[in-house]
Amino acid sequence: MTLRSEVTNVDANIRTGRHRALRTHVHLASLTKYRHLVLADRHPTRCEKAMRAVCEDFEAELVEFNGENNHVHLLVNVPPKVAVSKLVNSLKGVSSRRLRQEFPDLVRHYWRAQRLWSGSYFAGSVGGAPLSIVKQYIEQQSRPL
Repeated sequence: MTLRSEVTNVDANIRTGRHRALRTHVHLASLTKYRHLVLADRHPTRCEKAMRAVCEDFEAELVEFNGENNHVHLLVNVPPKVAVSKLVNSLKGVSSRRLRQEFPDLVRHYWRAQRLWSGSYFAGSVGGAPLSIVKQYIEQQSRPL
């Protein structure tokens, strides 16, 4: 049995290649510039649509999206060839541009920066076993003599 067939039987969300098997989910969070309470009821739906399109361009999968007036959270299944920083840059740039085009009233929140999003973001890997379990598993491995 090959690694690919063995892994595929376990979890359909695992990306497989010739010599690899990966499942890389990243939790992303982004704040609006100056934490302004910008996003109203109609904005998140359009923002999600724009971000989903960006993810498709990167061959990533937007698994979950939600947010509040001043920030959004995304759960993205990222392929190994994608740098998270480049993905985030595109997500924020495209969504900012699309929202500004479709909702001219947002322009007043852009002030001098002409940006909807803060320059900072959070990215954390998620999925699999908790760190304590992984640590325990590694500790229990026998070292070669």
